[in-house]
Amino acid sequence: MPGMSLRLLLIAARADHGLLVRKHVEIEWPDAIIVEHRLGEDAPLEAQFTAAGFDVAIIVGAPPAEAVQSLAAELLAKAEFAPIVLLLLQDAPAPQPARARGLYRLYGRKIDRGQLIKTIMDASREHRQSLAMLRAKPDFEQRYRFGTVMIRGHRCIRQVGSGGMCTIYLAESERAGGLVVLKVFNQVPDVSERMVSFDRFLQEYEIIAGLKHKNIVRIYDLGIADDHAYIAMEHFPAGDLRQRMKATLSPPTALKFLEQIASALEAIHAVGVLHRDLKPANVMLRTDDSLCLIDFGLAKADDLDVSLTGTREIFGTPYYMSPEQGHAELIDARSDLYSLGVMFFEMLTGSKPYTGATAMEVIYKHKRADLPPIEPRFASYEGTLRRLLAKSPDDRFQSARELLDTIGKLKTPA
Repeated sequence: MPGMSLRLLLIAARADHGLLVRKHVEIEWPDAIIVEHRLGEDAPLEAQFTAAGFDVAIIVGAPPAEAVQSLAAELLAKAEFAPIVLLLLQDAPAPQPARARGLYRLYGRKIDRGQLIKTIMDASREHRQSLAMLRAKPDFEQRYRFGTVMIRGHRCIRQVGSGGMCTIYLAESERAGGLVVLKVFNQVPDVSERMVSFDRFLQEYEIIAGLKHKNIVRIYDLGIADDHAYIAMEHFPAGDLRQRMKATLSPPTALKFLEQIASALEAIHAVGVLHRDLKPANVMLRTDDSLCLIDFGLAKADDLDVSLTGTREIFGTPYYMSPEQGHAELIDARSDLYSLGVMFFEMLTGSKPYTGATAMEVIYKHKRADLPPIEPRFASYEGTLRRLLAKSPDDRFQSARELLDTIGKLKTPA
C-alpha cells in the first residue's frame, strides 16, 4: 500500500501462528505496524475497544476453531469495529458461510501469502471507505471531545475522575491501539507565570516517558489541544493496590509486591528522580497481577535548579510520609524507601503502623513513636521492616538495590 503505513491487530492463540502471519505481512509491507494479542495469555479485549487505530484485525486459529469464530462474531457486532480477516488453518467447509460485511474468511491448512495479502488490501480498502462515510457525519468530531477540549486521535469513552489539576477520562487511542487513561489539564497554561501545577504536569511526563521498565506506567502521548495539555497513559482495568489490599495478602505475595515496587524505585532513583508520594493508590495492578508505579505528579528531579514545591512546602500523604518529609526537611531516595516500608507493613499486617485523628498527629508519630510490635508470624520480615521504617535515613536501606538484595535472600530458603 504505497504512501501509507499499515496498522494491523493480530490475534492468535498460538505464538507460532502469530509469527507466521507476521512474516508473511512484513515481506509485503516491511514498515507495517503489527500489534499482537495472545488469546488465553493477554487480558481479554475490553468491551469498549473498537480497534479504531487499526486498518485490519487478523484473527488466526486452527481446529477446533470455535473460540476464534466466536470472538470474530463478538467483535463484528461492535459498531465501527475494524474489518476482520478470519484466518482458519483448516479445510474450507461445504458450503461455506455467507459473506458478512466487515468479515473476510480464509481457509487452508497452509497460509496462501498471495491470498492473505489481497484479502488484507480488500479489507483495508473497505475500512477507508467506511471511515470516509463516518467522517462525513455532522457529529463525527464529537467523539474526540473531552469536556470543552477537542483531542483528535483519542475517542472519548467516559469521564472516570477529576481533581484540582486534571480531569481524567477513559479513551481509545488510535496511536496506542487500545484503551488509555487520558489526563486533561484543567487550566490553560500561562507560560509567563510558570504555573507550578502545570510544570508538575509536564514534569510527570518527562520523568516517566523516558523510562522503559515493566513496573513503571507506559506513556503513549502528550500534547496540547485547544491550549490544554493532555497526557495519555496505560489503562489498568484491574485497579490499584489499595483495592487489592482489602483482601488479605499472603506474606509471599506481599514480598513479591515489595520487590516489584523496589525495582521501579531503583529505576527512577537511577535517573535522579524521587517519587515523593508513594502509596497504594499510586501502585496499579495489571491483569497478570504485576504491579506498576504511577502518578509522578509530586516527583522531583534531583538536578532541577528550582524546586517546584518550594523549600519548606509539604507534599505527600501523611500515612506514608517519611519523618523528614513530614517535617519539610531535605529528602532523598531513602524517603521513598520509608514510604515503601509503610506499605510493606500494611500489606503484611493489614493495618498502617501509625494512625491519628489529624494529619499532624500522624506526622508526629512517624518522627517520634516506636514502631508497633511485629507479630511472631512475621518474624522473618522484622529486620527488613525495621530498616525500612528507621527514623533516621542513615539507619535505613541506603538504596533500592540494597533492599532488592535483601529481598532476594528472603525469597531463598535458608
